[in-house]
Amino acid sequence: MRAANEDPQDELKVTKPKDWAAGVPAVAHAMEYALAQAGPRRTALTLLNLNQAEGIDCPGCAWPDPKHRHTNEYCENGAKHVADDATTKRVTREFFAEHSVADLDQASDMWLNHQGRLTEPMVKRPGATHYEPIGWDEAIGMIADELTGLASPDEAMFYTSGRLNNEAAFLLQLFARSFGTNNLPDCSNMCHESSGSGLGETLGIGKGSVSLDDIHSADLVLVVGQNPGTNHPRMLTALEETKRNGGKVVAVNPLPEAGLKRFKNPQTPRGVVGRGTVIADQFLKIRPGGDLALFQMLNKLLIEAEDAAPGTVLDRAFIADHTTGYDAFEAHTRTLTWEHVLAATGLSRSEIEELARRVMDSERIIVCWAMGLTQHRHGVPTIREIASFLMLRGSIGKPGAGVCPVRGHSNVQGDRTMGIWERMPDAFLDRLGAEFGFDPPREHGVDSVAGVRAMRDGKAKVFVGVAGNFVRAMSDSLVTEAAMRRCSLTVQISTKLNRSHTVVGETALILPTLGRSDRDVQASGEQFVTVEDSMSEVHQSRGRLDPASPHLLSEVAIICRLARQVLGAGNPVPWEDFEADYALVRDRIARVVPGFEDFNARVAVPGGFRLPSPVNSMVFPTPSGKATFVPNDLDMLAAPPGHLVLQSLRSHDQWNTIPYAPNDRYRGIHDARRVVLVNPDDLTDLGLADRQLVDIVSVWTDGSERRAEGFRAVAYPAARGSAASYYPETNVLVPLDSVAALSNTPTSKGVIVRLERRWDE
Repeated sequence: MRAANEDPQDELKVTKPKDWAAGVPAVAHAMEYALAQAGPRRTALTLLNLNQAEGIDCPGCAWPDPKHRHTNEYCENGAKHVADDATTKRVTREFFAEHSVADLDQASDMWLNHQGRLTEPMVKRPGATHYEPIGWDEAIGMIADELTGLASPDEAMFYTSGRLNNEAAFLLQLFARSFGTNNLPDCSNMCHESSGSGLGETLGIGKGSVSLDDIHSADLVLVVGQNPGTNHPRMLTALEETKRNGGKVVAVNPLPEAGLKRFKNPQTPRGVVGRGTVIADQFLKIRPGGDLALFQMLNKLLIEAEDAAPGTVLDRAFIADHTTGYDAFEAHTRTLTWEHVLAATGLSRSEIEELARRVMDSERIIVCWAMGLTQHRHGVPTIREIASFLMLRGSIGKPGAGVCPVRGHSNVQGDRTMGIWERMPDAFLDRLGAEFGFDPPREHGVDSVAGVRAMRDGKAKVFVGVAGNFVRAMSDSLVTEAAMRRCSLTVQISTKLNRSHTVVGETALILPTLGRSDRDVQASGEQFVTVEDSMSEVHQSRGRLDPASPHLLSEVAIICRLARQVLGAGNPVPWEDFEADYALVRDRIARVVPGFEDFNARVAVPGGFRLPSPVNSMVFPTPSGKATFVPNDLDMLAAPPGHLVLQSLRSHDQWNTIPYAPNDRYRGIHDARRVVLVNPDDLTDLGLADRQLVDIVSVWTDGSERRAEGFRAVAYPAARGSAASYYPETNVLVPLDSVAALSNTPTSKGVIVRLERRWDE
């Protein structure tokens, strides 16, 4: 069914999809939005400091900053995001008096966001219809009373979004574990958890292994299941440098995304008045979920080419010296058939063989990927197969080669490094306990999916969300909402309104916090925070604007005050000192988290420092001490006749769950979001016309169905047998229990659906 809050069907306009990204239009769109939100002065203060060495780290994505930065070191979507943070609009107590929680629950995601910055703590008391103001001391005390009154600390869960900085993330996990629980779900559970699981099993790491310099010097970069033109546009500048240096780029994606075709860099004359740079030398329009089969066949072709010319294709020295499990992997890979691979991928044999030739012509290979791979039931096997692919060619642990999972949130990787994980290893917990004089709990906590189950089943009663929009980010929207409403207390630490403020427990608190662009002044003076990007670079972020309200507290301050109230005066952690001076937090991080030794001094250097990846020193932290080949069974999504495989995705004017505008101009969609993109031949086969009004119905092996109502079917050059539509509107189609094996990540990129024509238009 359709969630009540979602935007009604607007006047859909469809234009031809773009075959290039960025250029002057991107600058114009960014400036138009920024000036409308923040005005000229605030726009200048934020944009000129965005992604600078001692400026504001862009909260829009986790792509790393180059060594040599432009004055305007940001992309269109980064400019929009920081303008959204720096907006002059304010949500006041008068707003909440005018709008009941029920009224707000009918509003759209976009409307809620556009109301502006939150300005003071608010509470919805039991039985109340409206939020009302509450003082900080009373709000903190209310949370403390609820937490200390629980039968077990495991009845609470502490969720984080990747917007959270390192200092606050470290303190949050320290507080949760001091309280007695490992219930620390985070947004990574929903996106790159499959990456961590697959890389951990094969290479012994949970992160990427490459740097920007590696991207620039690679012979071949594969961009798989990823749309950098919308989700991390500054990546296109790096790929442009790859091409300039003679490297090749191959894109693998179900949709022909503009940024992977051609890039007009607005920082260069060629990008302003010329044709820009062709990015993809080859574009494989693969069926959703077919990537596992593709890499399996590539691996088989490499093995067969080595048979024909021994010693010329596989890196035998690397395999012998640094890996284990090769013989079983080789034997399994040889059983693969073309029939199954072509059915799974929708590609031709010649396309796959052309890619294999490119691979064999390349010494330094990088594979980049995002949620197009991880949000499938076989997401973890796909990542394992990619690691094996790179191991066969010896493209691990050397310059210009390696694995590159590209994160979406600006500090999602840093949060995990700081201990935001429900299953942190004992070695981390041992160091944490020794540093602060307590015994952290060892029983694993809940992740995001298990957390919804716990709330649904009455096992979790208090939800504390630090940044993010959990209700709209999670799968199975109706189940998630019902679970949240069962809580006795829900707490959201936020900068702006979102749906997680309207779907609430018996008591609900909104605690307004500083944004990334706000100056943070504490008792010891002005503070900065730190973040870690997708390539393990750790650096400062320092706000430049006066806070949106004098009643805001930083995330660090909120966590410290809550910890003091809950844990009491006898707790050995110096929470009050940490709130006053974030450098003291970094001193403790340096003693607990490997790679952060001498943290304060190293992060004071402009640009910060890079955490080392052990694989680049040929150290593989696996049980065997070697990189591990893992055989994977071929798993493909087979849609029955009359059905398609749906993937959810972002529009161009969207950041995570929040649309800035109802447009997706690179794909040619304007003034509407409830659309489903389908290959025109598939529409014909289904007996549907372009722009037909349909319901999207997902079907599952247990016989259950879920329905998203009122979408326009738009003819689009998608891979045959596939469909694509925007989230969070389509999250309702994915059952809570439909998750990737091992990682428990929702399968939002592999949903079997049928399109049912509506007759009520």
